[in-house]
Amino acid sequence: MDHSDVMSRAYERLNAGDVDGFGELVADDFVEHEELPVPASGKEGVLELFRMLRRAFPDMAMSVEDCIVSGDRAVARVRCTGTHQGEFMGIPASGQRTDMQLIDIMRIEDGLIREHWGVTDMLALMQQIGAVPTPE
Repeated sequence: MDHSDVMSRAYERLNAGDVDGFGELVADDFVEHEELPVPASGKEGVLELFRMLRRAFPDMAMSVEDCIVSGDRAVARVRCTGTHQGEFMGIPASGQRTDMQLIDIMRIEDGLIREHWGVTDMLALMQQIGAVPTPE
């Protein structure tokens, strides 16, 4: 199975709000290298993160703009959009539309996501929902 296919199916399931279906693509011994704003770690942590995100941004959509596969890794540059309709990290819903960039690196083995490294433009997100002032 092509690693870009696994990555694409992961985004498709998350875009559909199917966090449990996404979990089927994540190994039980999954390792998350990006610090998450949820108390759990590993597979449960990443699933809880997406449950929290779907509550805060129910129309969240991730669109892969570039995908590069090398060896057991797939790297994607992703545009993530949504509307802030629920509490997010203690910040009440603002109703604001959001648009941010992120980079995901996934190590895939036997058709499962085994590790993840990520970089998310959290400053842009926090500015867009009004939690951080935007410079003039």
